Amino acid sequence: MAEPQTAWLETFPELARLSADDRALLLARSQVVALPAGMTVFAPGQAAESFLLLLEGTVKVQQVSPGGREIVLYRVSGGESCIMTTACLLSHDSYAAEGQTETPVEAVALPQEAFDLLLARSPDFRRFVFADYARRIGDLMQVVEEVAFERIDKRLAQKLIARAGAADLVTGTHQDLAIELGSAREVVSRHLKELQRRGLVELSRGRIALLDRSGLEALAAAD
Repeated sequence: MAEPQTAWLETFPELARLSADDRALLLARSQVVALPAGMTVFAPGQAAESFLLLLEGTVKVQQVSPGGREIVLYRVSGGESCIMTTACLLSHDSYAAEGQTETPVEAVALPQEAFDLLLARSPDFRRFVFADYARRIGDLMQVVEEVAFERIDKRLAQKLIARAGAADLVTGTHQDLAIELGSAREVVSRHLKELQRRGLVELSRGRIALLDRSGLEALAAAD
């Protein structure tokens, strides 16, 4: 059985394969932290101080325009790192987006100095950082592609299906969905009303019931 101070490495097996010296440095300099739900982890203009590895929970990363419009860029879950934090650490630059915990979060924080040292001396650590960075960039590019090129009604249907789960019920406001989709609340409300007119959903305050999942699935898969 793993010791408590090393148990978190099981979530990141690539790091467990570091050399003995590099693994010892990683464990000595990192710290497991617990964050409550609804906490701002970072905000625009702040400097990145630590490399973050999530063990449990979810962090939502979003950007807000000068006009107040919000868009969710991605989420970080257990077993993942935050691409925004990694980019800021690599460039020694400040954040351009906001990260908030959606649930209670447990994470490992590795200070910038130790991150830089491991990056310089450990090929395995570099491989882990850049491989994860590349995967997350791919996810982010998919978001950009969807916002730029996919129809809003198709993306809305996909989001409703994903959020409803087996209960066929979505809780949250039209503004919540607009943020998820990178659109305006008025646009999302208009399309929801059209889905209701077509008998696909039923709208009530803070709730959207899926009445015709197969119809929504067909819309979500449409070209």
